[in-house]
Order: sequence, then C-alpha cells, then structure tokens
Amino acid sequence: MSQSPQRPADAEHHHGIDARLATPGAITYLHLPAADARRAARFYREVFGWRISNPDSDRPSFDDTSGHLSGAWISHHLAAAEPGLLAYIYVSEIEDTVARIVAHGGEIVTEPFPEGLLTVALFRDPSGNVLGLWHDNTR
Repeated sequence: MSQSPQRPADAEHHHGIDARLATPGAITYLHLPAADARRAARFYREVFGWRISNPDSDRPSFDDTSGHLSGAWISHHLAAAEPGLLAYIYVSEIEDTVARIVAHGGEIVTEPFPEGLLTVALFRDPSGNVLGLWHDNTR
C-alpha cells in the first residue's frame, strides 16, 4: 500500500507543524516588518488580541485570534507603507478598533466607510505598515 505524499502514515504523531496552519492553499504565515518588534507585538496584542510568543525577544511571533494565521515581526524587511498587497483584519466593532489603533500609536489612513455590506478602513501601524480593517454589517 502506498503512502500519500501529503500525509505521512504517522501524521497523528507528528510534533513539528501546527495542523491548523498546514491547510493547502491557505495563507497561514506572515512576516510583518517592524524596526521595533517588541513595540509592534504590544500594538497587535492590545488592539487585536493576538497571542504573542517571546514578546521580550528581538523576534516575537504571533497567532491571530482565528488560530489560522501565525507569523513574526521582522526587523530587516521594509515597512509596507503604501498599499500594494493589502491584508485586511476582520473586526467585530470597527469604531472601537479605530479608537484602540489611535490609542496605541497607530494612525487611521482612511476613515471607516461603507463598501456594499461591509465597513472598511485603512490604518498604519506604529511600524509604518498599512493594513485594512473590515466589518460585516449584516452581523
């Protein structure tokens, strides 16, 4: 009997990769540029509730609240200061999130506005990266 190349016979005993992240076709890992990785980690923990590992190191890592995206802050990458590839973070209360962003050293680039059934906004984190927010108005 042949083994599938994607799933070894002893997959249930594998202790290396978090199974939630090993989803074919899904974006599950992200590097976020940050000259001050510790400050960036505090910002995302306080604003979005991300779980931070090694917060006092020079390369803290994170898991977002979905459990399907992990990553780390990288000091040798340039900040994504202009929207190109633009990641959006889902939030349950966009106005509250905007207030937390500003309170924790971020900047609102585009105030929340309706886009179909959504409300969206753009913000700049303390490291200079521009990301988006979105909220489903039907919920």
